[in-house]
Amino acid sequence: MNTTTVKTQVEKDAELIESLGGPASVAKLLDYSDESGTQRVFNWTKRGIPPKVKLDHPDIFLADLSHRTAA
Repeated sequence: MNTTTVKTQVEKDAELIESLGGPASVAKLLDYSDESGTQRVFNWTKRGIPPKVKLDHPDIFLADLSHRTAA
């Protein structure tokens, strides 16, 4: 049986956060306070990164999209 796994946006967001060094690193990139900022970003690994955050920081969260449009 050939099944294809389709990643949800939440899974993709969680992978992106991990690729950036994890919740603490992303919180630091966004200048969020240490403890509450890390918790906020960790929550995004379960709920997804809010669209406003992605639009406010396209260089961090939409870099892959900008590479596709530039090509």
